[in-house]
Amino acid sequence: MADTRPSASIEAVESGLAAQGYIASRQIATAVYLAQQIEKPILVEGPAGVGKTELAKAIAAWRGMKMIRLQCYEGLDEAKALYEWKYAKQLLYTQILKDKLGEVLGGAPTLEAALNQLHDFGDVFFSKEFVEPRPLLQALEQPAGCVLLVDEIDKSDAEFESLLLEILSDFQVTIPELGTVVAVSPPTVILTSNSERDLGDALKRRCLHLHIGFPEQKLEERIVESRVPGISQTLRRQMVSFIHEVRTLDLKKLPSVSETIDWARVLVLLQAPELGHEMVKDTLNVLLKYEADIEATMPQVSTFIAKASRQNVFG
Repeated sequence: MADTRPSASIEAVESGLAAQGYIASRQIATAVYLAQQIEKPILVEGPAGVGKTELAKAIAAWRGMKMIRLQCYEGLDEAKALYEWKYAKQLLYTQILKDKLGEVLGGAPTLEAALNQLHDFGDVFFSKEFVEPRPLLQALEQPAGCVLLVDEIDKSDAEFESLLLEILSDFQVTIPELGTVVAVSPPTVILTSNSERDLGDALKRRCLHLHIGFPEQKLEERIVESRVPGISQTLRRQMVSFIHEVRTLDLKKLPSVSETIDWARVLVLLQAPELGHEMVKDTLNVLLKYEADIEATMPQVSTFIAKASRQNVFG
């Protein structure tokens, strides 16, 4: 059952997310807590793969809510994001009305009376019955509330932001033919951005801002422990330390938390007791996604492993 009540404390948010396998920093937990208390959306920015989308999933799972996801892309418009009319159903209704036109207008004594009767039927074509709700409207109509994830908002056109403003500020939307649709239960709104473009001030004003960067080493170790429980403490410390060293390099794409988790799963699958040169060389393509980055990292592998091993010893 969905729990729409705000959390009692920041610590309750941390433990609730942790129960779903999402290890949140204090900053993340505070933002989620405040968003619940003051009913404001959260705009989550940061590099790809650091857990922005996973945060929305974890909130939904923790609170027992349905998650509705709107994946943004260039050219996204209200027909795909908000609503569109069921044109096929309208055409079918038109044909039925045409067939029954004689019966409908048979009792009209004058042309004006017939037109008035026909006008009454015409309004039905643009009623709620003919609306196909898309993610934004679906989120407003959820009786028990939901988590609305507007994913990668920076990939949409700047004009699309204007469509969101009324929803973000008042949890309602105005449809010209139907009027204003107000949320039955205000959704928890999470917007994510990889900062591919600057977002408008109007959108930012309506949201709490949260930046999720690469986590500190201790936090990343806790994340790996939560997501890959079979990994040994030694290997976990070594691989996270190695990754933090890799992130100091000038690479096209630095390894994110999602790559850390994938690499941990691979090392466990290959039954690696600790980090070794050959093991790293054979699996570095899991961690790095561009050949140029792999080539730039390879000369440093032995040095990074040695540093990781020393850190593990003096832990």
